[in-house]
Amino acid sequence: MTSLAEPVIGHWDFRRSVAGVALVVRFGAEHGIDAGTLLADSGISPADLTDPVGEVAAAQELRVVRTLAELMPDAGPALGGRYHVTTFGILGYAFISSPTVLDAVNVALRYLDLSFTFSIPRASLVDGRVRIELDDSALPAPVARFLVERDLAAIHTVIGELLPGGVPLLAVDFRFPEPSDVTGHERVFGLLPRFGRRATVASFDSAFLHRPLPQADPHTVAACEAQCRELVARRRARVGIAHEVRELLSRPGSIAVGMDHVARELTISTRTLRRRLAESGTSYQELLDEVREVLAQELLATLAVEDVALRLGYAEASSFIHAFKRWKGVTPAAYARRA
Repeated sequence: MTSLAEPVIGHWDFRRSVAGVALVVRFGAEHGIDAGTLLADSGISPADLTDPVGEVAAAQELRVVRTLAELMPDAGPALGGRYHVTTFGILGYAFISSPTVLDAVNVALRYLDLSFTFSIPRASLVDGRVRIELDDSALPAPVARFLVERDLAAIHTVIGELLPGGVPLLAVDFRFPEPSDVTGHERVFGLLPRFGRRATVASFDSAFLHRPLPQADPHTVAACEAQCRELVARRRARVGIAHEVRELLSRPGSIAVGMDHVARELTISTRTLRRRLAESGTSYQELLDEVREVLAQELLATLAVEDVALRLGYAEASSFIHAFKRWKGVTPAAYARRA
């Protein structure tokens, strides 16, 4: 059965790699706009752009994009065409090592907060088509059209790079009025979009979802996803409700207390906890898995697999072994031998 994941976040306000800003600055330079102009009032210096692990707040990147949009209002599609699989770092390698296009799309949606998007994409299957709709409701009005065009172009470009020959679009609709120049849209999307529609949507033949990717590798994708989980965990751990939940679950004996108990510890209802975690781009189960993964690595150094499974609240060792293979790509026993 074909199943498309839900986006892990519902808002654009998440920290992101400085590589996104660096790409915008390079694009601006190619069109005669100097870095100082684009970075003004963003709190980002040219030196920051060379930091391979540097991060910026979403508002900082938005400031840079807004300046570019003011100077080049119709450049959204062209800028989006510059986002390639490799632009996304370890997440990009998770894309190309996935078994199929469907798996790659689901990886992207599960780790959307490792991307550079401002428009939240939702994927669905309708009448034999994959329908990707971009939600721009939370975007600042002056830059909404530019960001939606950029983000949809980036999504199309990255998906197209997964397969030889690309993934041709069947239709592209934009919620915004038709701009004066649409040559950039035709060049990037391979067809003339329709404008002034109810929503911003791109669609392609669902048969492409099951196409195997030429560089698929189960060990590589497992390793990449493990790094993706570690990266988003570090980012999410710094502030907010997710950090508080993770701290509670990390206490001795707390791994099996349950979501209701954690909510009482935080003096909120279970429903409120679930909602606040969703707004933060995570869930109770995801945080529980993160804590279990960290504890498992520590416990395997001194305990047998069956004992670790019991400590982590699993009813059976087989369930723990299955979860650990999903986290690390190897069995707990194999991991312990390597360690």
